[in-house]
Amino acid sequence: MKCPKCGGEIPFYDLRPNCKHCGVNIYYYSQDYLLARDAKRTELEAASARMIIARLKLSFIGGPLQIVRLILTLIGVAALLLPIGTLHISVPFYDGNFSAGILGIIQGKDTLLPHIGDLLASPLFAQPSKSVVICCALLAVLALLDVLILLFYILSITDPAKRTKTMRNLSLAGLIVAAAAQIAVLIVGGKTPDTALTHFSAGFAAALAAAGYLALFIINSVLLKKGLTPVYRQFDPKRKELLAKVRKGEVDLDDLPLPVFESEEEHDERLRALNEALKAEGEEAVS
Repeated sequence: MKCPKCGGEIPFYDLRPNCKHCGVNIYYYSQDYLLARDAKRTELEAASARMIIARLKLSFIGGPLQIVRLILTLIGVAALLLPIGTLHISVPFYDGNFSAGILGIIQGKDTLLPHIGDLLASPLFAQPSKSVVICCALLAVLALLDVLILLFYILSITDPAKRTKTMRNLSLAGLIVAAAAQIAVLIVGGKTPDTALTHFSAGFAAALAAAGYLALFIINSVLLKKGLTPVYRQFDPKRKELLAKVRKGEVDLDDLPLPVFESEEEHDERLRALNEALKAEGEEAVS
């Protein structure tokens, strides 16, 4: 084996705790060496974690507007649980209401949906069935927009300002689509005649979704105007950049000082923790 300090060869039968070349205690030197490497790596990795947490707080709970945005994003999804339109049908294989909403589709997937082709081909049910298909298509478009908004909301921890801008644009698109969907449903409802077997009524889930999209568009616009720049601890971006180089092998941890970076605030905090530990041990404080 080799001495961890001077690199001198030590025979396997030499059981002395100290190196015969430089005199260093091999065990304690190795422990100090490994602890120093761990401390350096921990400092760099903790900086990356703190930066993620800073972006997460800024995006999700950084203020009242962010909290309201979270609620509105969830309301946008919940609005589609309500029906955009509802069709009451009374036929041998189905007697009840089919709602063009997420819950209605789930409830009707085993009863009405398997027969939608037969209903479209029937002269008695063609028009009301077309109305249901139109409502379901509008629901699918709104659901897609909600998924995209929710996705970019989650991804906002990567780049809060850029993702918020995308959410604002998607909210505007959702507002337009939801308003158009509500108008279309009202028109479809007016043109769908009631019969002894069917009754179609327009719902207002699209209008509720439009109100949510409008509020979400306003909040995202205000957040962009105020600015969404994460506040990082001093030197954390440099620590993260250095960590990437260490992982790529471009920089060796042994060549870095300990601590790698240290601001005045961090220096004072480290000394305070050290003095508290020394005080607990009954030793003299360090200035």
